[in-house]
Amino acid sequence: MSKDLPLYEQSRTDKEIGLAGHVIALEKSALDKFFKGDTSGYATIWSRRSFTYFDALVTERTDDHETVAKFLKSIEGKVFADSYEFRNPRVQAVKDMAVLTYQLFAKTNVIDMEYNVVEVFQNEGDEWRVVHSTWSFIRPFEKKFPKMEDII
Repeated sequence: MSKDLPLYEQSRTDKEIGLAGHVIALEKSALDKFFKGDTSGYATIWSRRSFTYFDALVTERTDDHETVAKFLKSIEGKVFADSYEFRNPRVQAVKDMAVLTYQLFAKTNVIDMEYNVVEVFQNEGDEWRVVHSTWSFIRPFEKKFPKMEDII
């Protein structure tokens, strides 16, 4: 392994590298469809068996695929972007679970998207499916804290 790679990548096995590529390809395929108004990519990779979701616009967690499928159906054919940026993807994996984190930037016909995304994948038989998804806005810290000197 090259010393130019980040430390976490220097010790990855060929299997881990292959899994990272696979998980990233699943996500990018879903995004490619999503920005053409087709939500079926996410409907497919998000687990029907065990799924939770935090959306930046909703205060509660969604606890099942059925509820998120209704949400996806409500935006089907409504969100479009000519391109998007998929920045700094990182996959960390153990046994049958993998966590993909990345930043997403896209200027859509509805909103300008700037998200930190976390997708937790689990191997369900022969398929990798997302069992948890979090999409949070990238924005400056909004809480007010006392100055560090006042805390110490």
